[in-house]
Amino acid sequence: SVVPAFFLDGFSVLGTHLTWLCVCSVCVATLNIILHLVLKPNQSPKRRSFAHKISRFLKCCIYFFMSCILFHAIIVLYGAPLIESVAETFLFAVLLSTFTSLQCLCLLGPNIQAWIRVFSKNGAMSIWESSLQITSMCSILGAWFGAFPIPLDWDRPWQV
Repeated sequence: SVVPAFFLDGFSVLGTHLTWLCVCSVCVATLNIILHLVLKPNQSPKRRSFAHKISRFLKCCIYFFMSCILFHAIIVLYGAPLIESVAETFLFAVLLSTFTSLQCLCLLGPNIQAWIRVFSKNGAMSIWESSLQITSMCSILGAWFGAFPIPLDWDRPWQV
């Protein structure tokens, strides 16, 4: 929260929450991609053609965008405002997708069968996949548990 304050005039975490969500999403996504490129936990020796890499990258981009839309729909179904706060809701969906789907795409790629295997009961076969399970589930549960205090905003007349 200190670094953006040096680069953006008038930046505060509370006052510019949209900017803060963008900064968090970009930082987490960049860190995930850099760590994946440096560590490469499951590099397969076959299929290294340039066309295959481009195809895989485009599929990953489409899956990430679809996960953003899916998380946005789920957040709205759980009670987020549909019209009033579209930007906030979508940026929260992007942040949640960055914490969950982007890591899956970096580690497993656009392979739906691998996703189902990893997230089924006792499906993780390596330490990387176990870490992926724990991080994704904790991100989703943390977002859900973070919504519990919202009804405790005692600013409504019927809550007094």
